[in-house]
Amino acid sequence: MEHHPDSPDKQPGPLAGVTVLDLTTMLAGPYATLLLAGLGARVIKIENPNSPDPARGNSLFLGRDGVKATPEHDDDLSIAILDRGRNKQAVTLNLKHPDARAIFMDLVRRADVVVENYSPGVTGRLGIDYASCREVNPKIVYTSISGFGPDADPTRNKAVDIVIQAMSGLMMASGAEGEAPVRVGIPIGDQAAPLFATIGTLAAVLRARETGQGQQVDVSLLGTMSALVAAEPFEMERRLGHATRSGNVLARLAPSGVFPTADGHIAISAPKDAFAAGLFRAMGRPELIQDARFSSRAARVRNHAVLHEMVGAWTSAMDAGTAAALLAGCGVPNGPVRDPADAMRDPGLLARGETARLEHPVYGAVEDVVAGGLPIRMSDAFTGFDKPAVTLGASNGDVYRGLLGYSQEELERLVRDGVI
Repeated sequence: MEHHPDSPDKQPGPLAGVTVLDLTTMLAGPYATLLLAGLGARVIKIENPNSPDPARGNSLFLGRDGVKATPEHDDDLSIAILDRGRNKQAVTLNLKHPDARAIFMDLVRRADVVVENYSPGVTGRLGIDYASCREVNPKIVYTSISGFGPDADPTRNKAVDIVIQAMSGLMMASGAEGEAPVRVGIPIGDQAAPLFATIGTLAAVLRARETGQGQQVDVSLLGTMSALVAAEPFEMERRLGHATRSGNVLARLAPSGVFPTADGHIAISAPKDAFAAGLFRAMGRPELIQDARFSSRAARVRNHAVLHEMVGAWTSAMDAGTAAALLAGCGVPNGPVRDPADAMRDPGLLARGETARLEHPVYGAVEDVVAGGLPIRMSDAFTGFDKPAVTLGASNGDVYRGLLGYSQEELERLVRDGVI
């Protein structure tokens, strides 16, 4: 890990003192609580001991023998959990057991935030919905992350990322006109909604501290992704007869796109006059600065096809490093198209904790596995992940005895009765 938890110079996180009860599973919810944990909140992940977070079964797995496609030892852990479980505590609680609700409410009394991403209606049936939690803790902030919102048709599809990408219009925002829809290669719907859920949660916590009253925060995956897609005026462009799917170039910002090189590809964006002039100089074609086809932004947009063809022909004649050096020397924004493995191991990103190497809680960094870090740095607070994920129920003693004050005998009874 980038920072050791016992480092004497470690500053507290900005959310130190905030306790979050994490009822979430899979990716969207756990990513929101991961962000809160990385900002210093005490996040208590609550799982049913009989059916824990399904992500614990996600391939790939990390253990004493490194990365495997399937688990080979009892202590091999899913990389998904090693990623999303960092800086969290993990307890077991069977919320379907009649004795579990009272325990959960004991936790709610001591918490600031609850985050859940159950299917609509489940929290009500379990008696742990916002109204129930508010009765025991009026300051509680209750964040619900759903696929389609709380009022969605209950017979609607399950909200998995590929469905959200399809329904939000995102798949028709990439690729070229006439081509099949394009799926974004990362689970962007499952990752974008947690960002807004985290923002809403933090705003509600601030409000609760000021007023003494919590509230429910409601974020849906479809709503989030649709709002992001709407940032581009696709409908208006289409009304004006403009193509809205332009592949790897962006006509309205011409010259802007991804262009082939002798050894890969490079991204270039030069919509401003100064950038375009720099590009023409880098190409060894300074006369194009005065060419009527390219001398203004509007002209470059009108003639984007021939302009992008010229840029592509120029980049194809050299390797990406040479093109990047020429462009940088002329002040043109550019960057190589990198493989994800190379990109995540950028020394600058690792040094800043924006990406981070994962550790197994027992065996440590047995293999070079890089995951996302916390891309937020603060001058006077620690942000990031300095504790590996823990195994299912590993924090039962710390939470039930340490936080709630239950006796060891009571814990043993709860285990025998199948409550935890």
